[in-house]
Amino acid sequence: MATSAERVRKHRQKMKAAGLKPVTIWVPDVNAPEYRAQIAHDIAVINASESEKEILRELSDIDTDGWNWE
Repeated sequence: MATSAERVRKHRQKMKAAGLKPVTIWVPDVNAPEYRAQIAHDIAVINASESEKEILRELSDIDTDGWNWE
């Protein structure tokens, strides 16, 4: 039976042979208090903005009858 390291190595070789390469993508930690505080701040700024309120009014007036929502 192959060890996990051997299985990973084989998988990586197979993916590389298929023309792919591994990449690391860093994304925000949505559970971090700083992230949640920033989101709350951004939402407050948007909610207080008259231009954003106008945009929302315009968007709510868009006629979506007949749109395909699939």
